[in-house]
Amino acid sequence: MGTALIYLLVVLVVAAVVFGLTAAVFGRGEELAPLAPGATPTRLPIGKISGHDVRELQFQQAVRGYRMAEVDWVLDRLAEELDRASAERDELRTQVARLEADHAAAGGAHRAEEGR
Repeated sequence: MGTALIYLLVVLVVAAVVFGLTAAVFGRGEELAPLAPGATPTRLPIGKISGHDVRELQFQQAVRGYRMAEVDWVLDRLAEELDRASAERDELRTQVARLEADHAAAGGAHRAEEGR
């Protein structure tokens, strides 16, 4: 009976040591610590953000952080979408300006005909 109790205690001590080492090396699954006040991991412009701004982002590296390849992939997709949306917006603005100019010209010609 005494031998079984000693074996049980040894197993418990070994399990506690293995758990402690594992927790120290890999952490306990908590979220990453918050940034210090005033620290910023990324730099983005205050105004409009372009695809170039997103491509230039760099995140701080940490032992227990995100996979860099996945973050880079998402940033590339986001940059491409920003560039596409900006180009589409610029094209639509050009079309609106052209249509407004055509409408103004047509309205002026129509008024000139009415004045005769």
